[in-house]
Amino acid sequence: MPISRAALQQDLAQLTHKQLQQVADFIAFLKFRDQRCRRIVLDPSQLAALATEFIEEDRALAELGMSDYTAMLNLLAD
Repeated sequence: MPISRAALQQDLAQLTHKQLQQVADFIAFLKFRDQRCRRIVLDPSQLAALATEFIEEDRALAELGMSDYTAMLNLLAD
């Protein structure tokens, strides 16, 4: 079924304030979804660079967490 602006305008003119608010909310959602879809473009080379940049920090945090994990295991074993 073809949609025309004129037909939509006629339909909008007959809506209650509450219904208009729902239409406005839906339009805002469509705009948000459209912007979100355009923004998400992952470049594998950028992802690899980020992984390389943070690998040492991640390793250090994992080692730090292991000492806490070992301490908790020792408490449970007692």
